[in-house]
Amino acid sequence: MFRFALALTLISTAANAQVATLSGTDGENSLGTVPCAALAGDTLASCPAELRKREDGTATLAVQLNTGEVRRIYFTKGVPDSSSSTSNLTYETRGDIMVIFIEPGEVYELPKAALNTQ
Repeated sequence: MFRFALALTLISTAANAQVATLSGTDGENSLGTVPCAALAGDTLASCPAELRKREDGTATLAVQLNTGEVRRIYFTKGVPDSSSSTSNLTYETRGDIMVIFIEPGEVYELPKAALNTQ
C-alpha cells in the first residue's frame, strides 16, 4: 500500500493537484478544501471550505478566499441557487464535478457527491 501511495504522489502534477479534500466530517458537516479562484484569470488554488448540510435538503458551502473574504454558496436539493455575493451565479457539471461561477471571475469546484444526502 505504501508503494502505491508513493507512486501516486510522484506521478501527480500541479494540474491535477487542485482537488477537493475532506479533512473531517460529522456526517452532516464537512471540513476540507475546494479548488477556487477569486478573480478572473487567477489559477485555481486550494481554499479552506466547510459544507453544512441540513435535513430539509438545503446546504451552505463557506469558502475562505485568498483575499480573506468568505464566500457562502447556498444549495437547494444539490443545486446552487444563490450566494453571499450580489453578483450573478451560474454553474455547470463536468463529469462528477460541479463548477460554480460567480461574476465577474470567481470559480469554485465541488464534487457532486459531496451534496448527496445520505
